[in-house]
Amino acid sequence: MVRILASDGMEAAAVETLKSKGFEVVEKFYEPEELGAQLHNYDVLVVRSATKVRKPIIDKAVEGGRLKLVIRGGVGVDNIDVAYAIEKGIKVTNTPNASSASVAELAIAHMFAVARFVNISNVSMRQGKWDKKKYEGIELSGKTLGLIGFGRISKEVAKRADALGMKVIYTDLFGKAEGYDQYEYCELTDILKKSDFVSLHIPYDKEKGAVIGKAEFALMKNGSYLINCARGGVVDEEALLEALNSGKLNGAGVDVFAEEPTKNEALVNHPKVSVTPHIGASTAEAQTRIGEEIVSIISDFFKA
Repeated sequence: MVRILASDGMEAAAVETLKSKGFEVVEKFYEPEELGAQLHNYDVLVVRSATKVRKPIIDKAVEGGRLKLVIRGGVGVDNIDVAYAIEKGIKVTNTPNASSASVAELAIAHMFAVARFVNISNVSMRQGKWDKKKYEGIELSGKTLGLIGFGRISKEVAKRADALGMKVIYTDLFGKAEGYDQYEYCELTDILKKSDFVSLHIPYDKEKGAVIGKAEFALMKNGSYLINCARGGVVDEEALLEALNSGKLNGAGVDVFAEEPTKNEALVNHPKVSVTPHIGASTAEAQTRIGEEIVSIISDFFKA
């Protein structure tokens, strides 16, 4: 029997579907020092963002083990040493289509939160304050949104921003996207200079490090906003705090952090920041789609 370890949990309907197809599914989290040895007993590992599949774990898993497939339930695979796993004969895949709409809606939600002081006014009212005159915000309509990266999620953000009356511009490593002439393609420096809101939708590359740091913040409009629902490492958190404290930025929406759970209290508690604990894909609809995609991947792989 094919055995599947869902180390960060899995949507209940997906578990039942897999069991009905004859697979054994175990939902259990193992600490890194245990995980490699435990994987000897499994053919498939399904992870979210909590489990890190690094080289030492892969080495232990392949020594007399049976692991054949690692699936990331979500988009980013930076918590998996993908190239090394493939080198060791393990296929690695993800579920890129499932959570695009959910992450896009969270990015828009953060834009509204910082533009209209939804974040800090929630806090101040619970402190017994009535700061009606203090929180004069701005409308999203008529503002320019600059998208860094133009993949599935970014395209969903663009669609929603366009419906809100925003001007959408974008940049991408692959250049101008075919079929999206309603949006303007720009180089990164122009995105930073022209945008009222900058939203990141790119993977983290540890070789390159942060894409947005001091130099990039210096190029941005005074009083602009930064939204990061991509990966924590793509933004230099220290430089972000400096930009917020200096008034360069009017606000930031942050769902992802360099370290998770984050210990950056200065960022989390900053009055200009709207924060969430990496919940981009945390909707009932996205979890259902992720589960369905995982079932499809496993079924195709084992011809079940």
